[in-house]
Amino acid sequence: MSSLITIAKSELILGGQRSGKSRRAEILARQWLDGSASHRAVLIATAQPWDEEMSQRIARHQADRAERVPGMQTAEEPVALAQTLIRWSQPDTLVVVDCLTLWLTNLVMPASAADGQHDFASDSSMDLVKAPVDQFLKALSEAAGPVVLVGNEVGMGVIPMGAQVRAFVDTLGRLNQDVARICSRVTLMAAGLPLTLKDTA
Repeated sequence: MSSLITIAKSELILGGQRSGKSRRAEILARQWLDGSASHRAVLIATAQPWDEEMSQRIARHQADRAERVPGMQTAEEPVALAQTLIRWSQPDTLVVVDCLTLWLTNLVMPASAADGQHDFASDSSMDLVKAPVDQFLKALSEAAGPVVLVGNEVGMGVIPMGAQVRAFVDTLGRLNQDVARICSRVTLMAAGLPLTLKDTA
């Protein structure tokens, strides 16, 4: 995966946990930065430190990114993804979004500011994601520069028992499909290896 990869106008990278999807996004960002002195790269990070383990995980990812892609900036934005993409997208700037799954989680499972607990929102609130998702899809389709999106493929395991979890998996699946339709390239990662599902770049 370290060989030269053509930078697509937009690429969706899907995979399971530790599949290598974030690493591929980093390789693309590093390659973009190496391509020209005028190029910039920015990571829109959607993760939130819900607990101590998540805080440590975020810190570890930050340290790894700083070592592997030292020239990439970071913008932390858990919710207003469309607006942040519009703000950063420029012809000379590659934007990495990592990740769409956590962004959707932030929309439908808001953390309580009082106790720090992370609970499922009501079933009906799944409908509330339509507006921010539509705004994001519009921003993605109109992006001025290349965009690399990282997301989880979670629909390949057992069917969740809870109705709310099933609703989330369904919503994420629809989001992935909508993003894949817009992106010029879609890559599925497994065991660190890329499988191209779509490439119109």
